[in-house]
Amino acid sequence: MKQGNIAMKITKLLLITPLICLLPSCVSLGNTEAPAAFLVLTPTNSISANQESVGNANNAIIVNIPDTPRKLDTNRIPVQVSDSSIAYVQGAFWSDKPARLMQQLIAETIIATTGQLVVDEAQSGGKAKQRISGTLSEFGVVESGSYAIVRFDAIKINGENIIEKRRFEAKRDIFEITASDSGAALNKAANDVAEQIAIWSK
Repeated sequence: MKQGNIAMKITKLLLITPLICLLPSCVSLGNTEAPAAFLVLTPTNSISANQESVGNANNAIIVNIPDTPRKLDTNRIPVQVSDSSIAYVQGAFWSDKPARLMQQLIAETIIATTGQLVVDEAQSGGKAKQRISGTLSEFGVVESGSYAIVRFDAIKINGENIIEKRRFEAKRDIFEITASDSGAALNKAANDVAEQIAIWSK
């Protein structure tokens, strides 16, 4: 009787396993070992050593960490393989999750290009009336077109509590889908988007 139960359990497992692998959430993760070096976003427009941003809490701006879909809730680079599946670039790891890296890049770019005072929630004492938030919906590679894409659906709230929404997007071609090429292309695309948002934030 026990042998019969064991056989039935094994049969059920064999039937269930292939069904699990057919789920859309199954992706190829590639090599998950930590790399010797991590990728970073380098600002095209950076704050100089003597540059000052002066203002008060009322006219300061806060850049919030953007929301992201689950595929970006990692420090890896997603590759859109088809309409229903993704993989990750082998050996490519960011120093932090894309949402925080993008927040820092946008904040620095706003200061460097516009001179606006950018602070966080604690520094403003809850008095800052202007802020940039939104969703970083794309930050990866599209295999079929061999390009990197960064897409940011931004929300701007000004001092009069007027809300504006705008989509910003940039693409850069990739010669080969490797860690170095993908990271470099995404760095350029991310800086393009950050510059667009900085101009919009004025």
